[in-house]
Amino acid sequence: MGDIRTILRECTHWTAPEVVEDIPHGDMPGDKVQIGPDHIRKAEKVFARLLELLPEAVERNASGRVVITVCGGSGVGKSEIASLLSYYFRCMGIGSYTLSGDNYPRRIPKYNDAERLRLFRQAGIRGLVKAELLTDAVFSDLKVLQDQEVDADKAYEKKFSWFSTYLNSALSGLRGYLGTDQEIDFSEVSHIVSQFKAGENHIWLKRMGRGESDLWYEKVDFTGIDVLVIEWTHGNSDYYTGVDIPVLLNSTPEETLAHRRSRNRDGKTDSPFTMRVLEIEQGMLEAQAHKARIIISKQGELLSFDQYRALMGESSN
Repeated sequence: MGDIRTILRECTHWTAPEVVEDIPHGDMPGDKVQIGPDHIRKAEKVFARLLELLPEAVERNASGRVVITVCGGSGVGKSEIASLLSYYFRCMGIGSYTLSGDNYPRRIPKYNDAERLRLFRQAGIRGLVKAELLTDAVFSDLKVLQDQEVDADKAYEKKFSWFSTYLNSALSGLRGYLGTDQEIDFSEVSHIVSQFKAGENHIWLKRMGRGESDLWYEKVDFTGIDVLVIEWTHGNSDYYTGVDIPVLLNSTPEETLAHRRSRNRDGKTDSPFTMRVLEIEQGMLEAQAHKARIIISKQGELLSFDQYRALMGESSN
């Protein structure tokens, strides 16, 4: 791979290369990446804008290395578009590596899901206790809802006078965990970013699958790699540092839900609890959006921050 400064300086016009089958993807074990025309269309727009922003980012870092993050909600195409961006860089002669932030939770998926639910229900019950609403009858009704896995369904606010207290308290407890350093090892990601930008050529990276024994590390050779692309819901989080260019792939809550229903991977895609998780994650993405250097809509339009705010405001009305 060539010198990134020279390549960017000599690039007066960029033409998107043809996307071949089986281009390299991110490093999440078992991640299924299926690139379609919509991903390519968005990636081309994002990449053209990246080429405008990269020279300044390169000059800010003594090593000449740059960290880009591709963030967004569930099903918005983070893995696919991040893979395409790295592919485009490599086609230009710029070394690029795609890192998946999903390798860095503190628990494997089934235990993390269980911890989310435990904290949700614990905080909800504590809220009832604090409000002195937890009678035997209330506990009996609540247990039925929990056994049916519908105790996060807002519809029950109309049926039970105590339910709003339970749900609001439960959501508060969940917000204290989701996307925080209690759930995710942000310090490890920060360390990786720091090593990369300091010019380290060999960095240990974590690999996490879905089973108890699916956890290991690989020493990755970053010789000749000048761009690190991190694809991750929490890529624009305040809990870690070192990102030069955050890219936000936006989707409204309605668009996210429609996508998840169309995929329906586990049969519980739009369960009440899952929907509450998605709503909290959406709120986090919106709170961090002001830091994004590039925002692209679900329809593939580049947005200013003001346009993004207007779009999200219309969606919430």
